[in-house]
Amino acid sequence: MISSRNIKSMDFYRKIPRDLTEASVSGAGLSIVAALAMMFLFGMELSNYLSVSTSTSIVVDKSSDGEFLRIDFNISFPSLSCEFASVDVSDVLGTNRLNITKTVRKFSIDRNMKITGPEFHSGPVAHAIKHGDEADEEYAEGSVPLTSDNFERVSHQYPILVVNFFAPWCYWSNRLKPSWEKAAKIIRERYDPEIDGRILSGKVDCTEQPELCRRNHIQGYPSVRIFRKGSDIREDHGHHEHESYYGDRDTESLVKMMEQLIAPIPVESEKHVSSTDNSTDKIKRPAPSSGGCRIEGFVRVKKVPGSLIISARSGAHSFDASEMNMSHVISHLSFGRKIIPRVMSDAKRLIPYLGGSHDRLNGRAFINHRDIGANVTVNRTLSSNSQNRGVN
Repeated sequence: MISSRNIKSMDFYRKIPRDLTEASVSGAGLSIVAALAMMFLFGMELSNYLSVSTSTSIVVDKSSDGEFLRIDFNISFPSLSCEFASVDVSDVLGTNRLNITKTVRKFSIDRNMKITGPEFHSGPVAHAIKHGDEADEEYAEGSVPLTSDNFERVSHQYPILVVNFFAPWCYWSNRLKPSWEKAAKIIRERYDPEIDGRILSGKVDCTEQPELCRRNHIQGYPSVRIFRKGSDIREDHGHHEHESYYGDRDTESLVKMMEQLIAPIPVESEKHVSSTDNSTDKIKRPAPSSGGCRIEGFVRVKKVPGSLIISARSGAHSFDASEMNMSHVISHLSFGRKIIPRVMSDAKRLIPYLGGSHDRLNGRAFINHRDIGANVTVNRTLSSNSQNRGVN
């Protein structure tokens, strides 16, 4: 039988009798330091446990949509012309797509946001616009200055009226001016307005005639407009039926364009004749029928942080920031695949807040209340640009 004494003989950690121990000052000091260290570490751990920390991580959506996210939108800009409205997309990976047109449609709208005509087509992306080399040469004034007082009379007098709407401070206007005046002088000499009577070249200084430029929806400088007799301003919300010129701006190109315009018109003709020469279709297109634009469609973007931006953009025009109004009304804005009504109805019953949060921007209006002559009938909150939330 094993006794307790035999068991105790197997103890590896035997006690030392208290009589054999002796306290010392160094031992007491070490004990105090150890106790303080333990209390400090305990406090640090407790503080770290009680503190709240926020961490951010990006997780790529692995849904059935694939690696791209679809953004559907329908946004109206009562004071932004479709001529310059641009839909751009950028993201943190370096993607920068400007003026997307393939999946985007534009319609001219009036101040009441009603569509005023068929879809506005921006046309293919043009090559870099060619300018003349006459900037340092002396030239004579060949075009006729137009004002609010004589514009209506002149537009009714000539079958073709080609007008350069410009601003003296604009770089592109100053580059166009020598070529424009020289081309106007050549046309005047070849087709005397008093004798031939088919065409007249004019110019409008938008800093001196702001109301005239506003009535013709001029938002970028220079804007070359082609007025045919009978296409002047109507009474119904200032709609137009004239054309814009987007071609080269050197003297030779301008003269060629003007001669093509009058070629189908007999001398001293008083009739409105539409040109059937297809050679100018790429450089002139119908001008926006009103000053606003509705932009609708969709874009596909990568599932990373980025921006969808709608702005005024042109590679050969200048914009007066004090005259721009980027007020807009969001009719629809959604991300991802559209949920069918039955599934959405079930989701609303299961998650009450889902139905109130997925379309919170629909119907919202962001209006710039600055007095710049643009009458907008919708009144809501202030915004200067349509830069929607990033895509995550």
